[in-house]
Order: sequence, then structure tokens, then C-alpha cells
Amino acid sequence: MSLLEATPDAASTTPPVSVRLISYTRDAPRLVAAAARITVSKKPVEKAWEMQPSDIEKWIRELVRRGHGSPLEHAVYTFEAVCSRVCSHQLVRHRIASYTQQSMRYTEGFLRSMVLEICSILGVDCPEKPSSSADYTVYGSALSRAAELVQQALAEESSRVHVDGIVVAVSKAYVINPKWNMDTVLHQIRVHLSATAAYYEMLAKGVPREDARLVLPHAVRTRVVFTMNARELLESFLPLRMCSHAQWEIRMLAWSVYDQLVKVHPEIFQYAGPRCVLQENRVRVEPCSLDAYLLGQCVFTIERCPELVPRKGIQNCLRYARDSSRYAEDKTASA
Repeated sequence: MSLLEATPDAASTTPPVSVRLISYTRDAPRLVAAAARITVSKKPVEKAWEMQPSDIEKWIRELVRRGHGSPLEHAVYTFEAVCSRVCSHQLVRHRIASYTQQSMRYTEGFLRSMVLEICSILGVDCPEKPSSSADYTVYGSALSRAAELVQQALAEESSRVHVDGIVVAVSKAYVINPKWNMDTVLHQIRVHLSATAAYYEMLAKGVPREDARLVLPHAVRTRVVFTMNARELLESFLPLRMCSHAQWEIRMLAWSVYDQLVKVHPEIFQYAGPRCVLQENRVRVEPCSLDAYLLGQCVFTIERCPELVPRKGIQNCLRYARDSSRYAEDKTASA
């Protein structure tokens, strides 16, 4: 039984990943089409700019089909993401991008909100803004007590009802896989609670935050602002990370990025998708949208995808990648 099925308060757990588009090139489709047009025209860009929407779509479709990516680089998109450090380590491997990440040298990140909620559950008076060794000691003690309760719940299944609130609290600071069973979840949060208790105990002893953070698990949440151009999104990030073979958390992030991009600029991003979609669109006379592949309106013709899935299995693999990345729908279905 998964976390979403087993925990009455599952609807209150913080989603593993959140992403929002915060800035983008507003007239990107026209800009991309105009940039493509001047490569084969004597006209200046302001003349190339004067196009009907149908012409814009035609030029973009041709770019996708031919793999002519440089015009796409003029359109940029900036996102804010909250995810685990595991996920952010994968994200920053995409080199044609800009990143600014929350520093845990200068902030406790999402840890304090978790601690304060646990203190409330345990009935412990915890300062909202710890400023002394005594304050940090209180934080560490509360977390150690919560870890003991989780250990008890692991030993006695009848005690699990008492730790639902702790699970919800821990999800504020650490990413929890919603598909894990409750035994796995409880083992994970016990480790997270113990590690965070050690973190605050180190702060209480005067250890600098930049050193104390070394004991924190990689599942700790972080905030990242990142900017990518449309070419990087279409040809690298989305193809790699929307794939069913990508790690589940960054796949969830990538599908959320796609959902937001296709809402603002469908002319460009309707053709986005995992590498199977990118490869198939390069060999077709006319590229197809991701939705067309998912609905079976376009059939894959490549012998196998880059991950070696044979042709007959690609559509099901694509649907799995989509369905397994829809956390909100999973929660609704299990509520």
C-alpha cells in the first residue's frame, strides 16, 4: 500500500516537486519564426516579423522537422522549482542554462517549517526563529522524539495512526516518493528526522551552518531558479527527462515544465516530448504533436527508441511516462 493510499492525511503532504513558469519571451513563436525566415531571405528582420499565425506555425514546424535549432535559442523561459537536492543535481547537468539555487550556508531552507509543525504535534514550545544554542537544542530534542515515535510505529503497526502528522510535517522539508509503501516511508522519515536532529545539535554546539549541513540527506528540499532557451528545452532537457527511463522526480518536474510551456506557446512546444518523439519527428514528412502520439493519431515508425524500446512498445512506454508523472491526479484518485 502506497503513501497516498495508506495515510489519511496524504492529501496534506507536500507534493514531491513544484514548478512554475515565472518569466518568458512573450512573442517567442513570432521571434523564432522570423529568425528562421531571415536565414533564407534578403528581407530585414522587421519585414520577416510580419507573418500570419499560420505562417508562424509553418516555419516552426519546419524547424522541428529539419532539426534547425538555432532560431529557437532566441526564446528563453525561466522557472522556479522546489525539489530535492537529488533532483537539482540532475537538473544542473543541463549546461546550456542558468541556475540560481538556495544556499544552505545562509538559511535552513525548508527545515524550520518542518520542525515547527512537529513541535506543534508534540506539544513542545519551540521558538519560531532560533537564535541561541538552547533554541537549537530544543529543535534537536523535538526531532529526536519524533524519530522515536516513528521507530515505535515501525515496530507496532497499531501505532502508525499517531505518526500521520509527522509524515506530513517531514514532507515539508524532504521529498517523499508517493508510490512508496508505508514501511519504506517510515524508514525514510526516521532517518531524515534523526539526521536533522543531528544538524540542529551541531548548530547548538557552535558548528557553522555550512559544516552542519553535511549531515543532511540528499532528499532535503531546495529552491532553484533556472532559465533555458527553447532549443535546450526541445532538444535536450525535455527529451531526456520526460522519458520513462528518467528518475521519477526529475521526470515529474519535466512533465510539469512541459505542461506550462505548451499552455503559453503551443506553436513551439506541442512537438516537445521524450527522445522517441524527437527522433520520430526528425524522420517524418510532417512532425506530430506529443498529444497525437499519445492518442494514437500518429504512429511511430522508428524501429526502436534511443532507449531501445521496440516500435510496438513505444506508445505504451510514452503513456506510462506521462501517467507516472501526474502526482496531483494520483492524489485525487486515491482520496
